[in-house]
Amino acid sequence: MPLHPDAEPFVALMREYFPDLGGAITDAAQARALMAESAVDRPGQPVAKVEDRLIPGPPGVQIPVRIYWPSVGGDALPVVVYFHGGGWVLGDLESHDGVARALANSTEAIVIAVHYRLAPEHRYPAAAEDCDAATRWAAEHAAELGGDPTRLAVAGDSAGGNLAAVTALRAVEQGGPRLTFQLLIYPVTDHDFNTESYLDSGPESMLTRGHMMWFWDQYVPEVADRDQPHAAPLRAANLAGLPPAHVLTVGCDPLRTEGQRYAERLQEAGVPTTTQHCPGLFHGFVGGADQIPVAAEAMAEVHSVLREALKPRP
Repeated sequence: MPLHPDAEPFVALMREYFPDLGGAITDAAQARALMAESAVDRPGQPVAKVEDRLIPGPPGVQIPVRIYWPSVGGDALPVVVYFHGGGWVLGDLESHDGVARALANSTEAIVIAVHYRLAPEHRYPAAAEDCDAATRWAAEHAAELGGDPTRLAVAGDSAGGNLAAVTALRAVEQGGPRLTFQLLIYPVTDHDFNTESYLDSGPESMLTRGHMMWFWDQYVPEVADRDQPHAAPLRAANLAGLPPAHVLTVGCDPLRTEGQRYAERLQEAGVPTTTQHCPGLFHGFVGGADQIPVAAEAMAEVHSVLREALKPRP
């Protein structure tokens, strides 16, 4: 699908730096170094307060989080636990700092960004376990942060969208914490590399079939394990009882089909689910929303949906 003209210059620039994962580059550390070198230091929106913490994760694990309080203050604010994208291999609290700041201000929520353990050093299910632990911590500590534990959402983009969906699944399976909403931005939900969107994706997608095959090899190298719902939530037998969802897909993205299928599965299971499709945008646009007008419009809709979902209910 063709890119929106607004997005073309950004994609052209980013393609100069995006690693050839699985091709010339097969080492995760090298890929991270290249991404760090190419990162542009753009100041994010000012917020009321930012605090870095280490919180307890699975036994023996400390999870780095960054907590953002929105510019608009108030008592008992909603809380959003955010998981960054990067194929379970790349990304960190810095890569999504601007995303988290904008999310906090626009939704008037406390945002807890989570830097889960990365593959291949820590393979499946390490990331899923960390995100589950961080969400439980958020529920338990929301009040002391000035948040409302009854208005708790999970959110994420790409691999982070996968982890948000998996965290919602785990919460239902384990009887808590109770989640108000799940925001899934071009999420990874399956490992089928022959879907319509995988087959029609070109270089304008930024993310390619080769990239995703490499990411899955790093995170879940045992192919049989990829069918587990905590790796590929589209494979879950039952999605009933999950929190309401908003699923965003983009036209230039090999993950488009599986994102749409997951939204359909949620709807079929009786989960209140809204969808948002942006045909001229590309996988990864969230990080450039401050530079691309059509991307800024898309994120404004995302923020509006989440803000409405997190309003106090009588």
